[in-house]
Amino acid sequence: MAIYRRAYVPGGSYFFTVVTHSRQPLLADQLNINALGRAFRRVREEQPFVMEAFVLLPDHLHCLWTLPEDDSDYSSRWRDIKKYASKDFLLPSGNPNAWQRGFWEHVIRDENDWQQHIDYIHYNPVKHGWSRAPRDWKWSSFHQYVKKGWYESDWGSERTPDVSTMDWE
Repeated sequence: MAIYRRAYVPGGSYFFTVVTHSRQPLLADQLNINALGRAFRRVREEQPFVMEAFVLLPDHLHCLWTLPEDDSDYSSRWRDIKKYASKDFLLPSGNPNAWQRGFWEHVIRDENDWQQHIDYIHYNPVKHGWSRAPRDWKWSSFHQYVKKGWYESDWGSERTPDVSTMDWE
């Protein structure tokens, strides 16, 4: 059996996938989304990081962070985000767990890797059938990227970006 070892790069940028317990659609509830937002803000105040991109779907989320130059501790940040959010989540009766154990992480290696993961994040609601185009999905940083001029507003609506090799969920 292989032993998984996490990569810790001080000041690194990381792509993450975090999934709800048993893929419950907890992130379809506005109260849970608000609780998750408060948890992110609290942890960022306690242990800074830059949220470069994100997408929330009903049962999972993807995001890309950059940590401070001398810091590689994303694990405690995720522990605290999950802990703080879970305290305020509305959970189905009989199920005390909000999150799957752990999370999936990937160290961003270069600008091409960065762009592929940003595209993957923003195209994910289309991939899962939640929207017809990235612009149609409210819970995504796509709209901020369009405002910055990094994407056209119709990106991903007529053609499928090449994210086929990035199916890690």
